[in-house]
Amino acid sequence: MNENEHGQPIGFPVTDWVNAMPPTREPIEGMYTQLVCVQDMSASHSLYQAFVKDTKGLNWTYLPYGPFKNLSDFNDWFEQTCFGDDPLFHVIYDKSSKDAIGLASLMRINPTAGSIEVGHVHFSPLLQRTPMATEAMYLMMKRVFDELGYRRYEWKCDALNKPSKNAALRLGFIYEGTFRQALMYKQRNRDTAWFSVTDKEWPVVKAGFEAWLRQSNFDSNANQIESLVALRTRLS
Repeated sequence: MNENEHGQPIGFPVTDWVNAMPPTREPIEGMYTQLVCVQDMSASHSLYQAFVKDTKGLNWTYLPYGPFKNLSDFNDWFEQTCFGDDPLFHVIYDKSSKDAIGLASLMRINPTAGSIEVGHVHFSPLLQRTPMATEAMYLMMKRVFDELGYRRYEWKCDALNKPSKNAALRLGFIYEGTFRQALMYKQRNRDTAWFSVTDKEWPVVKAGFEAWLRQSNFDSNANQIESLVALRTRLS
């Protein structure tokens, strides 16, 4: 434990800190996916077609917007919401089909503190439970830590959103606690569960992702051989 000259406990030294960089708008290339920052309406129609494959609209339950009645309503939301710098929305493309199949953003961007959050994560049924989904989250995390130099990467969700909480843990985030009555949306309360990965944890998290994404980790039916959690545990 670190102490000051009066014997009081203090945080560990950060003497060589240089501010992180704001996110760039350069596309991010993976094996299965490409992530492109929103700059125009070109992805809107493809995204809408992917999202409506969720015929019951369940994927919108824990988002503060949607589902949308039609493409026109979705386009209005997309244009009003997704063109800014914070949140900085990324369209997730399937590299094989060239279709837009999901959205995610970098937000609450604080280069001085080295803190940034991934949010507005919306995976269409074409993306859910595929290697593309895991790779997209790995690529965003890799940009944040390796390219931009952040110290902390956050994931927050409705505390009742079990799939999101499970996804955070699977991806290597650590649960930090729940902020009670943190927000109201869709005329209901939201308790917010907080998760994070720090720069000190990133090397092991990164090694787990890279081992999981190798083609040798999938059988002839594209089923994983070893889970992401198991690989990360073994490599830690």
